[in-house]
Amino acid sequence: MAENLDLVDWSIVGELQNDGRIPLTELARRVNLSASATTERVRRLEATGVITGYRAEVDLTAVGFPVLAVVRLKYPGSRHEPLRHLLDERSEILECLRTTGDDCYVLKVAATSMAHLEKVINDLAALGSTTTNVVYSATLPYRGPRSGV
Repeated sequence: MAENLDLVDWSIVGELQNDGRIPLTELARRVNLSASATTERVRRLEATGVITGYRAEVDLTAVGFPVLAVVRLKYPGSRHEPLRHLLDERSEILECLRTTGDDCYVLKVAATSMAHLEKVINDLAALGSTTTNVVYSATLPYRGPRSGV
């Protein structure tokens, strides 16, 4: 579907990524379409799976999770059920990406303290070898793809 996106579709996607709660009338104004044409395009983008959902961005520190880390996991073998089970149990693991290279997975972990992070890392280390990097700050927070990408 991405190859069928025109500049207006990309503009709609960009505006919704910046503010998923933008009123359709305001979205229409920003992308220079009528409200009905904008609504139709948004519905098409949702129906074709380009837009997969809407979510609230949460300040992790404000909700008591000031420690953020990136954990790389080398996972031996081919049985991934134990990892999937741990991912279901541990809500502190915010994201898990399966990757190429020396590490099998890259995980984003939020914790209430360094001691809490250590407990999560210990659970992951029971599955394989881990390397952990604590995040100082997000130089470029997630922004999603933009037109032309």
